[in-house]
Amino acid sequence: MIRIAVANQKGGVGKTTTAINLATALAATGSRTLLIDLDPQGNASTGLGIGHAERGVSSYELLTGQCALQDAVIPTKVPRLDLIPATVDLSGAEIELIELQERTHRLDKALEGMADARWDVCLIDCPPSLGLLTMNALIAANSILVPLQAEFFALEGLSQLLQTIERVRARFNPELSILGVALTMYDRRNNLSAQVAEDVRACLGNVVFDTVIPRNVRLSEAPSHGIPALIYDHRCPGSEAYMALARELIRRLPRKKKAA
Repeated sequence: MIRIAVANQKGGVGKTTTAINLATALAATGSRTLLIDLDPQGNASTGLGIGHAERGVSSYELLTGQCALQDAVIPTKVPRLDLIPATVDLSGAEIELIELQERTHRLDKALEGMADARWDVCLIDCPPSLGLLTMNALIAANSILVPLQAEFFALEGLSQLLQTIERVRARFNPELSILGVALTMYDRRNNLSAQVAEDVRACLGNVVFDTVIPRNVRLSEAPSHGIPALIYDHRCPGSEAYMALARELIRRLPRKKKAA
């Protein structure tokens, strides 16, 4: 199973929207897909129509060892897309994990075994921080996808994330690689967006995906209906951009599965 962490410690960059719609696109192409919501806000769960009452067991119980993987999985309305939801309990996991053995490897251990046989791809929606939850995701992942907002401060904080990736690679997960950087919330009417995109590409080169995700009201509306934008309005510019991004991502996917 290919494991991809969708991470950026800066909030409001379209990280959860990216995770939901890429997971939907991957499932639509025939891949058995698992989306893990590791953000205490639980927006990925809400965006896939899983209400709080349906989240009896969540990623919190999975990380703290209170349940097995299969007990936390919920099928979604999207064929071939399953979800491990998040609840507000996850906000206390950062403190609770400190006292547990192998606190940075809890998710990796939970995904061993059955997960490889049941799903082809796993996307992990990380919280906007570089704490223990994100560390668990980076150690469990093969690669990382970084949504980056096309704004003036886009590159601020990216260097910190890249340094964290290097530390994780050196100490815990030598196979971790950057799958790509996706420019989000791109406003074609704004010269600043074009300048930021140019600067990011000059800095990171081919790591940056060719596809940019535009600012689009339909992307913002979809979560309130509990369905991905690709289903809510598959012809809107945002959905079309995510479909193009998914095609790029598929071409970049690692061929080897993560070793157990």
